[in-house]
Amino acid sequence: MPSQFWDEQLAARAGRYARFEFDFPPRTLAGKVIIAAGGAGGLGAATAALLVEEGAQVVVGYHRNRARAEQLGAALNTRGPGRVESVEGDLRDPRGRRNLVEAAAGLTGEIYALVSFLGDPARVDFAALDESQLEDSLSTNYVAPLLLAKLVAEHMHARNLAGSLVFLASMQAVAAFEGSVNYAGAKAALVHAARVLATQWGTLRVNVVAPGITLVGMGRTSIEAGKYDRYVRAKAIPRFGWPEDVARVIRLLLEPDNYITGQVITVDGGLTLRRHLA
Repeated sequence: MPSQFWDEQLAARAGRYARFEFDFPPRTLAGKVIIAAGGAGGLGAATAALLVEEGAQVVVGYHRNRARAEQLGAALNTRGPGRVESVEGDLRDPRGRRNLVEAAAGLTGEIYALVSFLGDPARVDFAALDESQLEDSLSTNYVAPLLLAKLVAEHMHARNLAGSLVFLASMQAVAAFEGSVNYAGAKAALVHAARVLATQWGTLRVNVVAPGITLVGMGRTSIEAGKYDRYVRAKAIPRFGWPEDVARVIRLLLEPDNYITGQVITVDGGLTLRRHLA
């Protein structure tokens, strides 16, 4: 039985492919409004730089570190053609989440995507872990990103908008590393929640990026201290990760006509596969 979806447009596209004519449009995020929650530094800053270069309007949500957010805006807004707007607030608080979404909704153009960089990588030895520390980790690494995504999704669904949600997790969410129960457990929960959401949000693609050792934030501190030298020395990984590695994967998942949802992409140079070599 012929497909009920086969029409002139689909036939024309198939014809172009038969002639080796393929469509790779440039700057498909130009003018789009993208929320980067917790994106004022490190991986978030690299991603914002890539998106602004393409012409996107990036709304960066940050907490406390106003100087860093202002420095990011000053640096990127001189480069264009896109722009960065910064919104201060605690995204564990409902008011902070609402303020961020409202600020993004107030820009020219509709909200297209959320990228959540929210997280606190603090690790507590399991023997010393108490209820308060566990709740704090869950609040930052799981609850806040999920409730922010819910708010963004409600805003977009009410306006019949299609788009993309990207959560940042960690290689520790997809592989077991000693000494990170509170952090890894919360991020693993976020990974599975994203998969569940992808099954029910047809117009919103939901994906996760799980970075490995990267030369920003606490990763830089660990790299400088030689903590991961053995992995490079043993060729378990070819090098340490750059923030650009992660930003490019996020950009892929934000592509408007992207065909990926419900997936976790681990950007770790192969460490979770080959760490036994060290």
